[in-house]
Amino acid sequence: MIEWVSLSAEVRPVPRPLATPLVWATAFGGALVLVALHTLFVGTDRPGLALAGLSLLAVALGLCARFTAAPGTAVLCWLFLNGFAIPPVGTLTWAAPRDTLWLASLCAAALVGTVLARIVHARAAYRRITIGSAPMAAEPEDWRGSD
Repeated sequence: MIEWVSLSAEVRPVPRPLATPLVWATAFGGALVLVALHTLFVGTDRPGLALAGLSLLAVALGLCARFTAAPGTAVLCWLFLNGFAIPPVGTLTWAAPRDTLWLASLCAAALVGTVLARIVHARAAYRRITIGSAPMAAEPEDWRGSD
């Protein structure tokens, strides 16, 4: 006997990503704070630490953002890294190999965060829909045996 059971009764929606302008505003404020703290405590002679901190920020923002927010997040983080974490402070410069690598790594970090979030949400949604959660039919009386 086949019994049809609606699976939509227990299905919860996958969390929606945040709006891109909100992610970019958070990237702006977060990058400002991170680079200011880096400049205050470390100085401008070690931009690798600032790049690592901004990459972690990009990953964290990618966890709650859309794919389309990744390039803007990377550019905002790079602007603060280039403008305030390396000398001359307050001046944007372009050194092709270095800045291309920095921009690519920041964009990759944002994309890694977004991909990781999508995988986690997809696995959670898959685990919520299980065949074993359907109610089972009662067994026939004569199958149990006699006492």
